[in-house]
Amino acid sequence: MAFEYAIALTGGIATGKSTVASLLALNGMRVIDADKISHAILDNSKEWVAQTFGSEFVNQKGVDRANLGTLIFADTKAKKTLEEYLHPRIKAEIERQSEKQDTFGFPYLIDIPLFFENGNYPIEKSVVVYTPPQLQLERFIKRNGYSKEESLRRIASQLPIEEKKAKATWVIDNSKDLKHLQEEVERFVEEIKRIYLV
Repeated sequence: MAFEYAIALTGGIATGKSTVASLLALNGMRVIDADKISHAILDNSKEWVAQTFGSEFVNQKGVDRANLGTLIFADTKAKKTLEEYLHPRIKAEIERQSEKQDTFGFPYLIDIPLFFENGNYPIEKSVVVYTPPQLQLERFIKRNGYSKEESLRRIASQLPIEEKKAKATWVIDNSKDLKHLQEEVERFVEEIKRIYLV
């Protein structure tokens, strides 16, 4: 059965979820990455993207995700079309990997950016990577080079980080430096071991 030992790992844009996923893996936790799965499916769907949105959204390597992303965030119809195509395929692959992970009988994480927004997964426990909203905006602008307006629009496409924090089973605080984040991750891993390795 899928998702029996799964914990959803989520957060907001630029809250440091990918860094946390890497740190969790370094601390011996197994992580299924929905973004990686999504990218692989999207690149394998190059022809569908060209037919649906236009050949300007693909290149030699696969799908031009930056270009497609700009369209998706500006056009709700295009966003819906892409999500209806991608989400069932992503979910099927996550379920397949989840069933395999469940055989170990110990918690693992599924990195799902829109876990609370979409409610697609019957996972009871979640950990949110939290960054205060102002710092989230600063980090996003610095990382992506978008204008403040564009950055705010992209962040607003997700549930506010404060709401996600309130819904979470656990919170990993990423409001300081990397050393603090490593300590937060280690604390979380120890807590999981304490609960499940009785």
